[in-house]
Amino acid sequence: MASGLVSVSSDLDVLDTEGRWAVLLPYDGAPVLARFERWEPGPPDDVAGELAGPADWHSSMDRDAYVDAVEEVRERIAAGDVYQANVCRVLAATLPDPARSDIGGLHALLERGNPAPYSGMLRLPDQGVHVATASPELFLRLVPDPEGARTIASGPIKGTGRSPEDLSDKDRAENVMIVDLVRNDLSRVSQPGTISVPDLLVLERHPGLVHLVSRVQGRLRDGVSWPDIVEASFPPGSVTGAPKIAALRIIDEVEPAPRGPYCGAFGWVDADLGAAELAVSIRTFWRDGVTLRFGTGAGITWGSDAQREWDETELKASRLTALAAGCWPLPTTPNIEAVENSSMGSPV
Repeated sequence: MASGLVSVSSDLDVLDTEGRWAVLLPYDGAPVLARFERWEPGPPDDVAGELAGPADWHSSMDRDAYVDAVEEVRERIAAGDVYQANVCRVLAATLPDPARSDIGGLHALLERGNPAPYSGMLRLPDQGVHVATASPELFLRLVPDPEGARTIASGPIKGTGRSPEDLSDKDRAENVMIVDLVRNDLSRVSQPGTISVPDLLVLERHPGLVHLVSRVQGRLRDGVSWPDIVEASFPPGSVTGAPKIAALRIIDEVEPAPRGPYCGAFGWVDADLGAAELAVSIRTFWRDGVTLRFGTGAGITWGSDAQREWDETELKASRLTALAAGCWPLPTTPNIEAVENSSMGSPV
């Protein structure tokens, strides 16, 4: 938990100065960098306010529109414009009680029902920032060694299913494709010859689903700044596509709603230690006034089946939106098995 807010900035240069910063890099929008005086371990319950969650979600694309977007990407792949691109949609719901709409309460619900390795929340009311994430995916980690050199690592996810049997050759090929893209991104800020892939196509189990995860790492070059790192690697390759510039252009054409914080990065940077850990902002909620939003998407290749890609977006969203429909403080012990078996249906 972070407390004692010192300053807020949108200038990435501050991450190379001093102190420990909470970092939110939206896919759409300016960076939010908040320096806090104190960082201490503690349960989410300690900072959770009241929440009455919504149940009626509407999607920026219904099933037919999403299928059309997937087919458009497949046509662009056939034309040679791109190899892979993510197609995402944004779900939105009105919070039923504005007085009970704390993002900290949602964070506590997510921690109880869907613990994730890179979960967290950032609440800056004066800046209108209310974000909670249950991300399973590492975007960037910086680890210094005793000699002052730093390792930079990323853990792209590609391949999602309810069980290992759901994962296909398409998922494995897509993962390898994005690993190659991430290798290229990290090579722009790493010492020559230091890029490696210590883990490839590792199966990870998370609540309600499984992922294929790889790990790419290198040795950061001396003198590289945070603006350099972000320019080289952002937005994350796993939520854009390959080649990245072409994928970004296609995403802008086929997605009707801005992604906001979703598909960006979220975490912390310690300028004093030269260390950092940023997640890809997937499985992420953000509050905009009395509207709660959540993003979900899938990676599209020539081998994609549009209906199955829609089903993947449903799988990624159903458990978390069901949890978000709850209340904090909890009236009773949550029935996680019931949440696991529930579905948000097909939002339109």
